[in-house]
Amino acid sequence: MMSQEKQLKVILFEMNGETYGVPVEQVLSIEKVDGITRLPNAAPFVKGVMNLRSIITPIIDVRERFQMGHSKITPDSRIIVVEQDEMSVGLLVDSSKEVLDIDADQLEQAPEMIGGSSAKYLSAVAKIGEDQLLLLLNLKQVLNQNDVAALRANGVEA
Repeated sequence: MMSQEKQLKVILFEMNGETYGVPVEQVLSIEKVDGITRLPNAAPFVKGVMNLRSIITPIIDVRERFQMGHSKITPDSRIIVVEQDEMSVGLLVDSSKEVLDIDADQLEQAPEMIGGSSAKYLSAVAKIGEDQLLLLLNLKQVLNQNDVAALRANGVEA
């Protein structure tokens, strides 16, 4: 019997010229940016909420969360809607790229020093192509339990 290579299917997106990915099984949809409503007293990285198919969805500015400054919304900007802790959350990113299959043997644990304080938001690093790295997000850290509780305290039950 042949052993089958385990693959991870990820949706790629770009932030600040770097390629990131999230596992496709955690992605609900990819949306154009339209009509974000700011929430009072929300954390600085919470851009606001959007009404996506009658579901009020909190929007996280990934650049702000990673301490890369504020996102500038362009025609290429996208909201990647993911599910985390039974809550739908939109990740504001510079652009969405493609879906990619990655062999499990291409994945390495993210080194502690990558990204400084934002290293905790990464679950793994994969080499794709000759000279490109893919940074896989750790969604449990991008939006942790305290953040979910704070959003729910703000009346967001998405």
